[in-house]
Amino acid sequence: MTQTIRDAETGDYEALVELNNAAVPAVNALTVDDFAGFAGMADLFRVIGPRGAAEAVLIALQPGKPYDSRNYRWFEREYDSFLYVDRVVVSEHRRGAGLGAALYEDFAAAGRRLGVGRLTCEVNLDPPNPGSLRFHERRGFRAVGTQEAGGKQVQLMSRELVA
Repeated sequence: MTQTIRDAETGDYEALVELNNAAVPAVNALTVDDFAGFAGMADLFRVIGPRGAAEAVLIALQPGKPYDSRNYRWFEREYDSFLYVDRVVVSEHRRGAGLGAALYEDFAAAGRRLGVGRLTCEVNLDPPNPGSLRFHERRGFRAVGTQEAGGKQVQLMSRELVA
């Protein structure tokens, strides 16, 4: 089934807070102001679902952003060129319907358009998130490091892009 992916809009932020915060501790909790901040700095802020009722979201950034994330900063130290997915969240009732895969195809296409050399992310090891780890490994992401961040142990992952 084809998923319609679109840029997030201000009218989506309330629904995105609910979507995101329902996925804690796989992701950290956010506010409407946090989503507005992402809108001002993200290279990719994409959603699936009707306006004001997003069912999935993916936010990604290139190096050089004023983003205060220990994981993002790790990738900045290691790589000159990347597109970092800060978060991908799919509503619980739509998991397994291909929304995450569709967002990751869009993510890879954006990386190619932007001319970056790799896609990067992190996955929680503690608390464990084995489903996310399998999802990323199936898409060609490989472990490149681990670190403690925000009281969590994370697996830092990278996937090289071919043009």
